[in-house]
Amino acid sequence: MLDLPARPAPATGRLALTYRQLADACPALTFSLVDEGPVGGTPADGRERTPAEGREWIPADRLASAVERLVDAEAARIRDRHGLAPRPHVAASRLLHHHLWTTSLLISGVWYLEGRVPLLPAGHLWTDTATGDFALRPGDWAPGDGAALRDAVAAHVGPVLAAFQPLVRRGPRALWGMATDDLLSGLWYLGRMLGEEDRAVATATALLPAGARPWTGPANFRRERGGWTRTRQGCCLYYAVDPANPCATCPRRA
Repeated sequence: MLDLPARPAPATGRLALTYRQLADACPALTFSLVDEGPVGGTPADGRERTPAEGREWIPADRLASAVERLVDAEAARIRDRHGLAPRPHVAASRLLHHHLWTTSLLISGVWYLEGRVPLLPAGHLWTDTATGDFALRPGDWAPGDGAALRDAVAAHVGPVLAAFQPLVRRGPRALWGMATDDLLSGLWYLGRMLGEEDRAVATATALLPAGARPWTGPANFRRERGGWTRTRQGCCLYYAVDPANPCATCPRRA
């Protein structure tokens, strides 16, 4: 459960420092901090600070209305990086994976490092159309256990799944399987980057037991060739853009 005071005191400064610690530990996690003022606060100049001007930033609470434009931009990035034109559902699946992995780790990473669940309203998280990068405005946080973390991440990713579902050609269970994979993957990655993979695997395993709906656990980590691995429940379709380098956890390998 989330232990939230009746009138939570701002913890933005320390939370911002934790986000910087998370960014330093995770080279693959690309985001920027927009404003260190409290959520809902107004700067002294009376202007609401938003991400860098000159770029099209889409707030998470308006994702559904912009998802096709975002997927088109992802398809263009895939063409630039891999020299092929992806099918629409492939581009959508790749972008959905990016959103799920990033937003899950922005919440779960803070929890892993500090044992506190950040409160991140959808209106204070943006994605840049051209690059797919994220920006966020840190708010408050509160102590919370695994159930509180699951609920916080589910509250974020549920609307993301709904926005992408028409484009990725997957049903609700498959989508939540993808979200489960990315929540586990982010924690696992953070643990590896910190040199504490065993702890991260144990934490992720305890976080998502079987029956913790809407998640589709259990985590099912296993030892193989002297290291940890698992098989994803659903395919992120990376093989469709880079066939020579499929994911190590790809279900197509099973």
